[in-house]
Amino acid sequence: MKTIWVINGVNLNMLGVREPDLYGKEDYKALVRKIKTHAKEIGVRVKTLQSNSEGEICEFIQRAYRKADGIVINPGAYTHTSVAILDALKAVGIPTVEVHITDVDSREEFRKISFVSYYAFERVIGKGLEGYCLALDALVKHFKGEEK
Repeated sequence: MKTIWVINGVNLNMLGVREPDLYGKEDYKALVRKIKTHAKEIGVRVKTLQSNSEGEICEFIQRAYRKADGIVINPGAYTHTSVAILDALKAVGIPTVEVHITDVDSREEFRKISFVSYYAFERVIGKGLEGYCLALDALVKHFKGEEK
């Protein structure tokens, strides 16, 4: 059975509180339940992690080396600023899908820049919390050698 680490970055712990008109009213615990339920349905193991610290996110990625078959990552605002997270992903060489709850490409100009996208083989944006399920599905297809 494949193992996927779902890594969430800065402010994702504030789901349900932070700008509910953009991010919805479900909290982080609801997101984790959704991820775990979907993972069980598609036959993969998941480990969920969240940190507001860029360095800790890099450490999560490094710890995934030889432990995770895939990574789903939403670095939050670090998406637009962190070369360190990009370098950590490149260092471990684990297939990665980037996910964002909102459509970051239709928001402020600075949100259109994603360092993570230089490594991730797919992006899922603007699909709400369901985007995480779509990201898990993309990794399963990738494991099976199927294209998008």
